[in-house]
Amino acid sequence: MKYQTRKKALILLADGTIFHGKAVGGKQGTAFGEVCFNTGMTGYQEIFTDPSYFGQLMVTTNAHIGNYGVNNQEAESEGVKIAGLICRNFSYNFSRDLADDSLENFLNQNNLLAISDVDTRALVGYIRDNGAQNAVISTDVENIELLKKQLAEVPQMKGLELASKVSTKEPYFFGDENASYKISALDIGIKKNILRNLSKRDCYIKVFPYNSSFSELSSFNPDGYFLSNGPGDPEPLHQAIATAKDILASNKPLFGICLGHQVLALANGISTFKMHNGHRGINHPIKNLLTGKGEITSQNHGFAIDREETQQHPDVEITHVHLNDNTVAGIRIKNKPVFSVQYHPEASPGPHDASYLFDQFIENIKKSIANV
Repeated sequence: MKYQTRKKALILLADGTIFHGKAVGGKQGTAFGEVCFNTGMTGYQEIFTDPSYFGQLMVTTNAHIGNYGVNNQEAESEGVKIAGLICRNFSYNFSRDLADDSLENFLNQNNLLAISDVDTRALVGYIRDNGAQNAVISTDVENIELLKKQLAEVPQMKGLELASKVSTKEPYFFGDENASYKISALDIGIKKNILRNLSKRDCYIKVFPYNSSFSELSSFNPDGYFLSNGPGDPEPLHQAIATAKDILASNKPLFGICLGHQVLALANGISTFKMHNGHRGINHPIKNLLTGKGEITSQNHGFAIDREETQQHPDVEITHVHLNDNTVAGIRIKNKPVFSVQYHPEASPGPHDASYLFDQFIENIKKSIANV
């Protein structure tokens, strides 16, 4: 077996709890972040490259990670975005015709520390019961006191602005410039597959940095606006919230996903809160209150919007709810072509349960153009 003498490693949680494992490959080091878990059986490459996971130590609940390698077309951004990987069994060999490389090489190229041989069932149960918290993974197993001191200095996710860490630095274009519709997208952690879904619906997208103003987004003369997914706490995103308010005032079509959904809520005076351990997986059940239909969705968020405040808001309607905990999973603004959801329709776990949301956005754009 490869790497028979792998380094011992550990996971140290902020509350002092320790779990043991071994470093993947020959890599050594230390990584800090908020520990969380994803229940998806597949899609590890999409998870690892999703900007929404920036700053998080990812625990995968599937027992085998790496067995189908990686494919360059399945990355959701440029490079790995998680802070570190924790898994049960890491597969150094892969079996898949479409794979470009092994997951081990992919992680090494991105300088990511990964730990395997962990009792992930026990770790996930602990996180579920005690909540997401900061943690450190390290091969420096003899210096636990030093790790504790370093971990104590890591900022909490609550109040942490991370969109600036993953957003584009300069505007860029995506799609066919001769497409029928133009979209200005605010990148607060956007996934590539969102852009692909818009592009295949005849949209030409200009993607703007996280702190862009409404005047900058409107300079593209778009037919609609998009607020992307992303990492961290939405409340510190003051410019994005101000931009969302200006978009609302323009009465132009607007679609928000995940962090964009939270930003839209904040722009309407609805507060957000840090969840106990968040929603991360590809089997989350959602009910569309407008149609009565259920949807199986992909989710990855640690914050949500306040349900009571949403219900009491005169201009906001709850359109979707999460059936596991009754949290708000979608809203629309009354008398405006504006809506958002707290899940990922582009991830297609259903596989097509939620793809109608992109079509709905396009329909709003068509109606808006017709009314000009």
